[in-house]
Amino acid sequence: MNPTYSLEQLVPYIRQHSNFYSKHLEHLPSKGITLKDLPLTDVSDYWAGSNDLSHWPVLTGNVDDALVFKTGGSTSQGKLAVYSCEEWQTLVSTFGNSLSSQLNNGDRVANLFFSGDLYASFLFIHDSLAHVGRSICEFPFTGDVELDVLADAIERYRISVLAGVPAQLLRFCAYLAQHRRVLCGVETLLYGGESLFAPQLAILGEVFPNARIASIGYASVDAGLIGASDRDCALGEHRVFDQQTLLEIVDEHTGEVIEECDRTGLLVLTNLTRRLMPLLRYPVGDRACWREPAATPRRKFALKGRGAHSQRIRVGVLSLFTEEIHEIVQRVAHSEQWQLLIEQTGTKDLLSVKWVPDPQLQAVDSMLRALHEALLAHYPAIDNLIRQGLLELRVLACATTDLKLHPRSGKQLRVLDSRVYDVLPLEPV
Repeated sequence: MNPTYSLEQLVPYIRQHSNFYSKHLEHLPSKGITLKDLPLTDVSDYWAGSNDLSHWPVLTGNVDDALVFKTGGSTSQGKLAVYSCEEWQTLVSTFGNSLSSQLNNGDRVANLFFSGDLYASFLFIHDSLAHVGRSICEFPFTGDVELDVLADAIERYRISVLAGVPAQLLRFCAYLAQHRRVLCGVETLLYGGESLFAPQLAILGEVFPNARIASIGYASVDAGLIGASDRDCALGEHRVFDQQTLLEIVDEHTGEVIEECDRTGLLVLTNLTRRLMPLLRYPVGDRACWREPAATPRRKFALKGRGAHSQRIRVGVLSLFTEEIHEIVQRVAHSEQWQLLIEQTGTKDLLSVKWVPDPQLQAVDSMLRALHEALLAHYPAIDNLIRQGLLELRVLACATTDLKLHPRSGKQLRVLDSRVYDVLPLEPV
């Protein structure tokens, strides 16, 4: 049984059993509440105390017959997310059914998502593949498989589909290119967990010349189901799970619900299948726009990057924003692959922007200088800190394989902060 609740059934239950939502919705009447009456959930307040499941006020009951995962995306810190076992089966069966459109009978699928340390993606894809309406064969390698072992296995076992996070697929691609190997038998690349960008398609196409590239679908361990991937979806496009979710796009500044096409706003999700860890008008962190008119069944939307509340990194008195750095690297160097490394030597902070140039680029040195100048122009405080001897800025060209991945998810880390925060005070002599 895969229960789905109406909003009229869900809200009274959540108000009664979740201390967080009881307070969050206390200003609303007891009956007659519609979606537009519900306030947006404050994500910071929602996750406060989530590491103590016995006292987390969001939950509506005890974590007994349940699965516990860690969430945190591309950051090194994580929060705990929980599903009842019944809710998990609803999640994977629904997602697996939607995944059927991207697979063919006889496909041999390499599951290259990551597992361990409470990370959900490998188990999620593994369980979802069991509900695909196609006769397929899964090869559960995980993302930790050695690249040479994977390359040999793909040829030996005639694997036709690779499923993994873009950073891992690109890392494998760089390995194949380095060893001058081309895998013509791979027919489909399914990516998930983060976005894949147009310039990266050509790189993948060089070593997988016969592969169709598509999203495996859009879900997260905290929010659950968000978007399904169909064959008619372009890069970054997905379709709404009509029965399981209420998906909105709202103006980031005014909170106005957006219905017209091609106007970008913040994705907001209400999950109709989860009661243990409920989500009512929960901002998932991504921006999107509608691609089809209102009332279209399984309405299509397109992702448009992260929301305005991006991760802020403090380096001394300097505040850096990952979305701003991404825009600079994309605009100046025409690349999506970069990483920020923060280190400390004595009293000086060392800030390194590592960037992967196009293999055909000849003028790497001039591009490095252009990136350096663009960063200084956008963050003039950097120059002041350099003159004070408090900061050193480096822009470095590197290979894809030099970029560090998240140890659990395999996602490319945008920020590596190697500074030591937990230094114990010296004991008095």
